[in-house]
Amino acid sequence: MKKLSRLFAITLGVMVVTAGIAAAETKFTPLNFGDSEPVKTNTVQKATVDSKGEVLLDPSQVTGGTKMQNAILQLDNAQIEVRNQLLNYRTNYTELDNKYTTIKSERKAAKKKIKQAEKRIKNLEKAKKKIRKNFEQKINM
Repeated sequence: MKKLSRLFAITLGVMVVTAGIAAAETKFTPLNFGDSEPVKTNTVQKATVDSKGEVLLDPSQVTGGTKMQNAILQLDNAQIEVRNQLLNYRTNYTELDNKYTTIKSERKAAKKKIKQAEKRIKNLEKAKKKIRKNFEQKINM
């Protein structure tokens, strides 16, 4: 019973706090204008619209001047250079990757040949031991 009453009290408290916050949000205005102060609005330049519905702006707004155009061209050129470097790096990487895979496969084949040769040597050693054993047995008879 005590747990239930505590739970009810906590829930009621949370509801009161959230209701107060919700009420405060609806009454809050971020612009605290007084009655004596006039409200200033920002003047917005309107763009002209031609018959096709496209928005035409003042050329000085679009171009931003020659310095801005030169800066954009320099950035474009730098971007092209970086892309070319990236292509060079990628081709170099693919060449190295191809070399790596071929060397890896050659290494694997060489390791296999080494194991085969070692196995042959081992078999020859066993054959020599058997022949010696048989020869010694024939001599002892």
